[in-house]
Amino acid sequence: MGKLNSTLKILIAAVLAVLAGIAFGDRIQSVKIIGDIFLRLIQMNIILLVLGHIIEAVGGVNGKDLGKIGAKTITVFMASSLLASAWGVLAGSALKPGAGIYAGDKAVQSLEEGAPAGVSETILSFFPSNIIASMSEGIIIHVIVFGLLFGVALNMCNSRNEDRALLDAIRRFNEVIIQMVSIIMKMAPVGVFSIIACAIGRMGVSIIIPMIKYLGAYSIATLTFMLLWLAAVCLYCRVNFAKLCLSIGNMSIMALATTSSAITLPTAMSDSHQRLGVSERIAKFAMPLGMSLNSNGSAMHMAITIIAISQIYQVAYGPGQLVYIAVFAAMASLANAVAPGAGIVSLSIVIPAMGLPSESIALFAGVEWFVGMLRTILNVDSDAFSAMLVAKSENELDSGALYR
Repeated sequence: MGKLNSTLKILIAAVLAVLAGIAFGDRIQSVKIIGDIFLRLIQMNIILLVLGHIIEAVGGVNGKDLGKIGAKTITVFMASSLLASAWGVLAGSALKPGAGIYAGDKAVQSLEEGAPAGVSETILSFFPSNIIASMSEGIIIHVIVFGLLFGVALNMCNSRNEDRALLDAIRRFNEVIIQMVSIIMKMAPVGVFSIIACAIGRMGVSIIIPMIKYLGAYSIATLTFMLLWLAAVCLYCRVNFAKLCLSIGNMSIMALATTSSAITLPTAMSDSHQRLGVSERIAKFAMPLGMSLNSNGSAMHMAITIIAISQIYQVAYGPGQLVYIAVFAAMASLANAVAPGAGIVSLSIVIPAMGLPSESIALFAGVEWFVGMLRTILNVDSDAFSAMLVAKSENELDSGALYR
């Protein structure tokens, strides 16, 4: 409930900011420093937040579980997250939620310098030559790759002995970072008010149009991707489409109401076993793991938002850059921390990394409540669908459960 209240406060602040921007115009620019401070406070934690959570997610997987089932589960997670982010890129490119509004060209030069143009350059750009330099320069994709490798190495070391002191220390460190983010997010309504009011005062009320178009585009992208997921599961698992839709109804409603994958997890685990027919051992393994390693909704959210913001600033992407965005968003979804204002935190990871203005993040915070509902439904349901695919491949899916 606390998270819902926090989101409501941000929504109210966004509405008041629009009114203030219209009323005061350019005179509201005097409060811009408040929003700038808020964004800097969020961004100062990003490197440590991403690195710590990826290491914990990968390093914390029980080594004994990383057999055939573990490999299958993680493969499905990786594939579905990448497809979700790619779908977000396609939807953003096709529906153009940010088109029609020009907010300036200050991002163009940094984007052209920072994003690769060809496929070879795209692949090479994922790998750091000096991780300390990458952290200092804020190159998030390098931090993610390093975190993945560090997590795998930590997992292998833990599997050889029972001393998990380093992993426990990383978990405690992550708790501190999350607490810092929680403290900073208490000023989110004020920060969002400042940034949106200044944007409205500078560019006029027309800047609201992309927010409405963006929400519609994201809704369409989520719905169509969910339908593709349902079709794939029905074909592979040989289950009835209508029955499957009814069987995921309970967890979907819980995700919609709470906008929290963590709160929905107990319901999702129970329904995966009892209503979807996934064996208990696969449900207990795949569903909690999916919270960290399979955030389809978050991957799509970040990808489509990058495209929308680039359209607002009239930045064009080449094929290599679009591939980069899809892979980057999928990998960044691994750092999807369960924290207040998770949507703002997630965008703070990817938007500056693509050379786009940080202040654009707050514009999308105004619709975060609605986006959060769609994002959480896709996060939760994709975990359940992944568990079904793995269970079917292991002959541990009781498809008759859908008909009871």
